[in-house]
Amino acid sequence: MAWRIEITRTARKQLTKLDRQIQVDILRYLREKIATDDDPRRYGGPLRRDLAGRWKYRVGSYRLICEIQDEKILVLVLMVGHRGKIYERT
Repeated sequence: MAWRIEITRTARKQLTKLDRQIQVDILRYLREKIATDDDPRRYGGPLRRDLAGRWKYRVGSYRLICEIQDEKILVLVLMVGHRGKIYERT
């Protein structure tokens, strides 16, 4: 089963501010691992507290905050950022 990946406007803007190689790595990760797997939760971890119900994925030193919508077979990327700062934005 292939999952559809969508990136919000906010996450796309955050992504474009990153180094070009990091952008390539993140997009490749989404395309090759998350989109093609039967269960996208296998690679990530659930978030707690203010971000409960959302999932995080790790790509090097960067994190992707996502919402998994099972009924639409969709992984929605909400935020992209460095691991030391991504959780401060909430």
